Amino acid sequence: MSHFLLLDDSDVQQAFAAHLRRLREQEKLSRDALAARSGVPAPTIKKFELTGQISFRQLLLLWQSLDELSRLFALTQNTTNNKSSMPTSIEEVLKDGF
Repeated sequence: MSHFLLLDDSDVQQAFAAHLRRLREQEKLSRDALAARSGVPAPTIKKFELTGQISFRQLLLLWQSLDELSRLFALTQNTTNNKSSMPTSIEEVLKDGF
């Protein structure tokens, strides 16, 4: 049985912040060290990790410093296949038992 997960922008922001913080901690980088590596100021990194709020450009700089940018880019590819599997009406949701 499939489950339908409702997300809002805040959930996704927090997930990105948590992911990048885990990567920073795995590499044993302080916020200052990540700031030097990425060009994103340490106070901005702290705010991002606490609130999930950051500019898109700065998110990309952090991601590039901690992970493969190509992995993030891959999320933008083949989006038509993903959309076709999503329900488009409440009837489809109820029919499929979400």
